[in-house]
Amino acid sequence: MTGVGEDQIVYEIAVVVPKRNVKEDNDGFDCVEVLVNEFRNVGLVVERVLGLSDEFIKLAAPLETLGTAAAKLQMKKPTHIGIDLQFGWEDVEAFVRQPDGSLFSWCERFQCYRHLINETVNKNPDLTLKFDHKEIRWEAGESLLQRLELEGIVKQVFPIHDETKRKKLLWSWALNCSDFTTQPIDEIYAYFGTKIAVYFAFLGMYTRWMIFPAAFGLILQLVDFGSLKLLVLPIFFISTILWAVLFFQFWKRKNAALSARWHLNFSVSTSQGYKVLGREWSSLHTPMELTKNLGIDKTKEKEAFQRYEWFGYLKRFRNDAIVILSIICLQLPFELAYAHLYEVIESDIVKFGLTAVYLLAIQCFTQIGGKMSIKLIKYENNENTEYRADSLVYKVFGLYFMQSYIGVFYHALLHRNFMTLRQVLTQRLMLSEVLENLWENSLPYLKYSYKKYRAVRNKKKREKGSTGKIQFTSRVEKEYLKPTYSASISEELEDGLFDDFLELALQFGMIMMFACAFPLAFAFSALNNMAEIKTDAVKLLAMLKRPVPRAAATIGAWLNIFQFLILMSICTNSALLVWLYDQEGKWKIEPGLAAILVMEHVLLLIKFGFSRFLPEEPAWVRANRMKNATQAQDMCTKQLLRSISGGETASGVLIPRKKPDGTDKTD
Repeated sequence: MTGVGEDQIVYEIAVVVPKRNVKEDNDGFDCVEVLVNEFRNVGLVVERVLGLSDEFIKLAAPLETLGTAAAKLQMKKPTHIGIDLQFGWEDVEAFVRQPDGSLFSWCERFQCYRHLINETVNKNPDLTLKFDHKEIRWEAGESLLQRLELEGIVKQVFPIHDETKRKKLLWSWALNCSDFTTQPIDEIYAYFGTKIAVYFAFLGMYTRWMIFPAAFGLILQLVDFGSLKLLVLPIFFISTILWAVLFFQFWKRKNAALSARWHLNFSVSTSQGYKVLGREWSSLHTPMELTKNLGIDKTKEKEAFQRYEWFGYLKRFRNDAIVILSIICLQLPFELAYAHLYEVIESDIVKFGLTAVYLLAIQCFTQIGGKMSIKLIKYENNENTEYRADSLVYKVFGLYFMQSYIGVFYHALLHRNFMTLRQVLTQRLMLSEVLENLWENSLPYLKYSYKKYRAVRNKKKREKGSTGKIQFTSRVEKEYLKPTYSASISEELEDGLFDDFLELALQFGMIMMFACAFPLAFAFSALNNMAEIKTDAVKLLAMLKRPVPRAAATIGAWLNIFQFLILMSICTNSALLVWLYDQEGKWKIEPGLAAILVMEHVLLLIKFGFSRFLPEEPAWVRANRMKNATQAQDMCTKQLLRSISGGETASGVLIPRKKPDGTDKTD
């Protein structure tokens, strides 16, 4: 069904319902049978699989069914002339295919599946359905799937792995040890969707670029420069800042190139449309209709838009202020108290106990902060799900930023000793990343093993006389027992990418902000990221359910967070160099200290200047975009002229034309 073999049936969605031991009477409708028939009526291919305690309805969609759904959704897709047009099944040959040869991407297919399975609407009078002698009223115009979800009969709807593609990716990507940074990004995009593919493209590029500061830092660690160390460290600091600035500028170019290669549509999304005055933008056609629907004149319409816009800014400012004040008033004193107690306590056993209590407390802080952020976001005028997710990322990262760095800042300010600071960084960076990777990859396996044990135990309880070994015979049931790719703070707005990006951001902040104190951290982080690529790939392909695709084409709020950490690293490393040069604490503006201050300002100027020096998109992407825009403008102009010559505009307003005798004529 995808790629070259689109006519081949591949099951991609599973619906889970409880397994029944009692057959329904003939005088009622079996709700599961009705659901299966409704799926078939909308064009889906259905296969039913019995598990130990549940039944699985596997769904596949022929290409024509997906095309019909895409047309109903008014999905926009790129055409061969470079213009994004509304998809129509009758004009299928006019639309550009994906890099793997398929007509629809995984994000688009999942959107069509979601539309099809929710299209099971009762078009008849109210019906009474049955499930294990339980009567369910299916009202006219109601979606059967949503009704059964409310009744608890449909337990879950989730994407399932395509076994052929999964095994191919497993061997060519996850278990391929010939190259730790090169990845089949196009295949990852075709299988997992845009957001996950962008994450692995970023992680791979970030790891390759880290080879330079890792090699430089390793040289600083192994070679004794003696008195030249006071000169080499500033050079290393300047090099790492320039490296980080260049990396993110070139990442923006690579991101733009990937978006162009995948034919990503940056226009208004059909699934997560922009909202204007609380309404989806797709429902607002022309300014004339908007004014008519709102029932106000243009002046009041302008005021309404401005009021909506500024109220949205004020709400976001209010919510951000609440989070910042909470961090300053509640979390900051707690973090400083822990850092101080850890320093004054002499017993290692007490320090270990204090750290255990601290780790437990910060988990509670994070959970509370995440829930509070989600409640605050509900009162913001965010335009779509990705905007709400970005708002959540900003708020929750503030909590993690304080937890991760305030203790290190405290040790740096208190001791002003590079050796002590290096010990703290070694413990924080190496120990945390090793334990995080172990926990991240062992937890899904433990969850899966426990669910398998419970399923087998419940089966044995139901069949008390059974002595044989109980095994799982269906692959879909094994996938159902696997954990989902979810975020640790909120499954509502974020998936597991939040934790993966958070790990990278905290690592980047640690190695950049204290680069002068611990240059070897870059080498360790490069090795850790090489392992991270493989472990994350194995986790997604073998340990977790197939993730729900997200259509976001960039790393979103994380890019701004990385840019913020670069600015912080300029300030912190300049302070570290000042302390290194001013060991006696006289704070005299000597030539060395003055040079550091000048260097800080120059680096800040370079940071902002590179955005002008290096364009954020390659020349060929910009040329294609301009070409497509020109073609779109020419086509719209011709269509408008054709409409005017026919006496009707695109908005449906009749335009009077002159008759040959000079009188007005209206068609």
